[in-house]
Amino acid sequence: MGHSGRVDQKDWDELKAAAVEVMGRAYAPYSRYPVGAAALADDGRRVVGCNVENAAYGVVLCAECGLVSQLHATGGGRLTHFVCVDGAGDVIMPCGRCRQLLFEHGGPDLLVWTVSGVKPMSEVLPDAFGPDDLAKNEGSR
Repeated sequence: MGHSGRVDQKDWDELKAAAVEVMGRAYAPYSRYPVGAAALADDGRRVVGCNVENAAYGVVLCAECGLVSQLHATGGGRLTHFVCVDGAGDVIMPCGRCRQLLFEHGGPDLLVWTVSGVKPMSEVLPDAFGPDDLAKNEGSR
């Protein structure tokens, strides 16, 4: 990361390179669509994940699942910056399920490198349902 904790284009490029590297370890024998993901946590740690397919298609783990698991396995915290790539190394959008997963672990301010530039999660998943909604429900009981 940059000197002040800011992330500049060089940092984004390094994050994308980490996603490309882990994409090479994806297990995608059925779709032949490997995906790699990389993110920064609020303490500066980099976490990565790749998709892991299964003959029972509904059991597939997206790259984001592995990334969030690594986040918690290495100390927890919040995601601050995220990118995922396809087999060609091109930036792709997380699927809807994974947008929800990323929102849970990064919140509305998580910065996501999308196919149309860097955007906050509040734009990638507008009007998201999250922990605050559950807290509101607790107060009404």
